[in-house]
Amino acid sequence: MNVLIAGLGLLLTGLIVWAIFAGDFSAAGDFLLGKPWGIVSMVDLYLGFLLSAVVIFFVEPDKRVALIWLLPIFVLGNVVTALWFVLRGLPRLRAAFSH
Repeated sequence: MNVLIAGLGLLLTGLIVWAIFAGDFSAAGDFLLGKPWGIVSMVDLYLGFLLSAVVIFFVEPDKRVALIWLLPIFVLGNVVTALWFVLRGLPRLRAAFSH
């Protein structure tokens, strides 16, 4: 599972780098926010960020560490979520559900 999540996180990172150099972020944002399904997609995206942040907050025993992980999600996106799952989340979740 770690390898799969890490691979997907790297794929997402690669797509972000590609989009930075190949696309126009401002024009894409204007297009997305100008269309109903673009607005739905953005709300869905940020709801996912929020749900990821809630999981991190409740799984991390040290809430200061949780904040260090969850705050960047709202700027850097699910690359941070994938990194957290690989480095910290999966071991803690496995331990929590193995009882």
